[in-house]
Amino acid sequence: MANRRQPIVAVLGHVDHGKTSLLDHVRSLGDRGRSSVMDREAGGITQHIGATEVPSSILNELCAPLLGGKQFDSPGLLFIDTPGHHSFSTLRARGGSLADIAILIVDIMEGCRPQTIESLRILKKAKTPFVIAANKVDRIHGWSTMNGRPMKHSISEQSRESLGLFEQRYWDLVGQIAEEGFNVERYDRIQDFTKEIALVPISSREGEGIQDLLAVVIGLAERYLSEQLTDVTGLGEATVLEMKEERGLGKTLDLILHRGKIRKGDEIVISTVNGAICTHVKGLFSPRGMSEMRDAGDRWDDTEVAFSAAGIKISAPSLEGVLVGTTLRVVDSPESRQKSIELAESEATLSIVLEEEGVCIKSDTVGGLEALAKELGEKEVPIREASIGKVSRRDIRSAEASSDPLFRVIMAFNTEILPEAKEELDKSELGAMHIGSEIIYRILEEHEEWLEKRKIELDEERRETVVYPGRIMLLPDHTFRVSKPAVVGVRVIAGRIHVGQGLLKEGKRIGRIKSIRSGQESMKETHQGSEVAISIEGVTVGRQISEGDTLLVDVPESHARKLRKMEMSATEKEVFDELLAIHRKEDHFWGR
Repeated sequence: MANRRQPIVAVLGHVDHGKTSLLDHVRSLGDRGRSSVMDREAGGITQHIGATEVPSSILNELCAPLLGGKQFDSPGLLFIDTPGHHSFSTLRARGGSLADIAILIVDIMEGCRPQTIESLRILKKAKTPFVIAANKVDRIHGWSTMNGRPMKHSISEQSRESLGLFEQRYWDLVGQIAEEGFNVERYDRIQDFTKEIALVPISSREGEGIQDLLAVVIGLAERYLSEQLTDVTGLGEATVLEMKEERGLGKTLDLILHRGKIRKGDEIVISTVNGAICTHVKGLFSPRGMSEMRDAGDRWDDTEVAFSAAGIKISAPSLEGVLVGTTLRVVDSPESRQKSIELAESEATLSIVLEEEGVCIKSDTVGGLEALAKELGEKEVPIREASIGKVSRRDIRSAEASSDPLFRVIMAFNTEILPEAKEELDKSELGAMHIGSEIIYRILEEHEEWLEKRKIELDEERRETVVYPGRIMLLPDHTFRVSKPAVVGVRVIAGRIHVGQGLLKEGKRIGRIKSIRSGQESMKETHQGSEVAISIEGVTVGRQISEGDTLLVDVPESHARKLRKMEMSATEKEVFDELLAIHRKEDHFWGR
């Protein structure tokens, strides 16, 4: 075993098809209790790649009845739990590239979904051997389950009706996968595993068929991966899963060591937001027992050396800004250092095409940012800015700078908005929008909803005539009717007036313009310098108004917001500022 590493097993599939519950069950097989990762993850979806080691002693004991007296020669299996929704295809590709073998989990009741098809294509491109776990057989009508029972025994004890329903679902699934170029057969009927993909029926919830699934994985690994599993020596390479702050250690990195070995004191090269850096391993730790890395808590063992494949934690100086999802490389010479620095610099450069105009995106990791960018690319949404970290005030201002109001949005995956940025957003006069979530498909849904709503608003604004502020003077000896409505001659001394506008005298509303006439011509609006007759509802000349009075022509608050972004003449701006001062005595935020 010393010269043979454990295979890395990726678990892929569509959201809610049971990946994490399967791994939760695998972890529960050991003597130590399990902690449910699925319960902790946002929305029940695994957002970051996690890893769980299952030692060969447990695998051999569990699968003994199905292995025919054979023993698993490798130290165990290292399971990678990859995000399942199709928006995480970038991370899944990273998981697939790390994996020696994969389990594609499919809900037998739902069959292949777009994310399942995408997973098949990733596996095909990476030429990764895989097994299909047809999950949720317990939902087949009449199916009888027994916790921990091998599926080989379970099938023989089902009713004819349940088996008939199972076969129908099974053949539907076989046909769907065949469309992607794979020949699928039930695992207990396969003669040559190089020509057919094994399908194992399971119930991850009830723990039925798990032994069969693991036995097939073990069999494939032992038979077809013997050469690549000997890569346990040489310079270590690891994928960065997460950066954490640990008490007594400072910043640490959770890693999957997928090649070679790593020791305390080794010089390493890693990618950061500022490019490649060199540092050295100060502390090296491995999760105790079958602890899932993200939930190991304080169950970490201090160690001097780690061999691939393994989930490990390291502490080291200068880990600020390390990019999650990139590769850590051990170096031992100027040549290997230079080569590793070049590779790290390449990984630090985001592979996202930016446009002159588009939305802004943020994430906490490189993989998350690339995954969100890929989703937006498929929806033909251009991206103007992409960066890692929390949403800042600068991000809000950058979004506001877009010339297209439909691009004034920041989509943030799994990262917070800073308080000062939130304040800036609340004060935004240009309609900037922040959409954030720990689940990408929710961001996409909210963006579509906002887009539809914003299009309607913009369309209404285009159709609606914006009314401008104005100032009028009632001309002496030009009262044509005293009331109901009052008809008077006025001169527009500033701005412009429009039918329907309210009139203010000394800051108080006194009436509304019902009509505007010049001679026999009826008008909707008129500008500074003109003299016209207007009818005013709600006033009586000699009471609320008198000849010689100067009145302000008010604007609706919704129009005031638009006017702040529009060009106005100096006199219009003067009247507008006067109106703002009047209204903000009662409402501090009027017109904002």
